[in-house]
Amino acid sequence: MLRPAIYLSLPVVLGAVFSNRLAVRLSDVDPIHWATTPLLAIVVWMIYTTDRLLDVRQMPVPRTSRHRFHAANADLLWGMVGGLGAVGAILVFFLPGPVVRFGAVLGIACIAYVLAVYQLRDRHPVLVAKEPLVAVLFTAGIWGTVWVQRETIGWPFKVQIALFFGIAIQNLLLFSIFEQKDASSSLDTVSLATAWGVGRCEAVLRWLTFVIVVGALALCFTADDSGGGARFSQRASLMLGIMSLVLYVIQRYPAYFLKNNRYRFIGDAVFWLPALVL
Repeated sequence: MLRPAIYLSLPVVLGAVFSNRLAVRLSDVDPIHWATTPLLAIVVWMIYTTDRLLDVRQMPVPRTSRHRFHAANADLLWGMVGGLGAVGAILVFFLPGPVVRFGAVLGIACIAYVLAVYQLRDRHPVLVAKEPLVAVLFTAGIWGTVWVQRETIGWPFKVQIALFFGIAIQNLLLFSIFEQKDASSSLDTVSLATAWGVGRCEAVLRWLTFVIVVGALALCFTADDSGGGARFSQRASLMLGIMSLVLYVIQRYPAYFLKNNRYRFIGDAVFWLPALVL
């Protein structure tokens, strides 16, 4: 029951929704337009699912259980992508103008990303930029759709965007490392872990955790009332620090988290943690 939900990237979608609600509270947008969050969920799911479906088209034999699931259910999933795409197109008509313009730019970037990854060979050196680019698009979708609905944004909100972006990078780089360590994986694609080496990537993750946690603590002690109130901004900052620390724990105990791909579920579920402070 749980595995299909993981294969369908539902933990990622749920994490995007919770993170978006955190951004809403921090921005003082009240009320945020009701169509923003469901449209975000639809778009995130469509991007992840389309990426997998295009992957399996290029594979003579699906290489992971996730790819095998998408290959076995390709027709149904393509139908769901089309249906949800139609729902998303309808929701766009309800959104404020600034969100539509921002979403159009972001949507074009996402489509270009998916098509570029599909066209490039697995070992193409440009794919080294895949993790940072996905982190940028993920962060922009969650926080940018809120930012454009407010005339002014306080500095704590901007710092929290930077912290969240660091966590997104940490998440994706961690997955890249674990894919290299997974003896059962037959993936042979370019990533930051293959380009930099596992050892260097692990050092980057340790420093990234340190910077995020220190930044979260510093913001906790200096936040003002410009974003959701000082007390909520403090709680949110602490939660961002905890999210980074959870990812660091996964990195520290690879033997445990490699079993049954625990690192994927828990690493994606990190983005559920903002729900605890909402």
